[in-house]
Amino acid sequence: MHFILFMKTELRLTEDGSHTLFVPSLNEHYHSVHGAVQESTHVFIRAGLDYCRKNPISVLEVGFGTGLNALLTFIYATEKNLRINYHSLELNILGPEIYKNLNYPQLFPGYQNIFFQLHESDWEKPCEISPYFSLSKTECNLLDFNDFTKYDVIFFDAFGPDFQPALWHEDIFKKLYGCLNGNGILTTYSAKGNVKRALMQAGFTVTKLAGPPGKREMIRAEKII
Repeated sequence: MHFILFMKTELRLTEDGSHTLFVPSLNEHYHSVHGAVQESTHVFIRAGLDYCRKNPISVLEVGFGTGLNALLTFIYATEKNLRINYHSLELNILGPEIYKNLNYPQLFPGYQNIFFQLHESDWEKPCEISPYFSLSKTECNLLDFNDFTKYDVIFFDAFGPDFQPALWHEDIFKKLYGCLNGNGILTTYSAKGNVKRALMQAGFTVTKLAGPPGKREMIRAEKII
């Protein structure tokens, strides 16, 4: 999550039994209260990774947050025998007093140590987590991110447009469009009209898809070349 600095978070249980974090100062959750794991799986794994037919796959995540998307991607790479190079941006890094209380390790037996390794790996340098998965974490907000690496998939998981409007602007999506390889894709949980228009103005071909539980629609945007 980017561009908003905050201190206090509260642990909340969502409807699928997985945790999310609540930020009282924003009155906003990290993940859907209808199911954190369900939402991340639907929006980023099924609509993103599963739609990409490349191997290896290079992923840029906007918002490392709880590490849930990274964990699900690691599991996907392992089960599919895919090589995934994962680069995540985060400004508000969670400390161990927070991430060690999340119940994701209990929900995915066999991957407990991986979840903690994802959080505890060094920032600002690549870490080889397994033969199928490498992780790079950068402490910055998206507005300051300047990287000429090309990616195949972007997980756009910033706080919503009402809380971080500067990150849902045409200029940001133009930057991300430039970060993508040809026929690369961007997925996000938001399906607001202004988000769709900003993506299209940035050059993306936009498709609205059925959303995860509790949400009618989501967006997949493609750089069709």
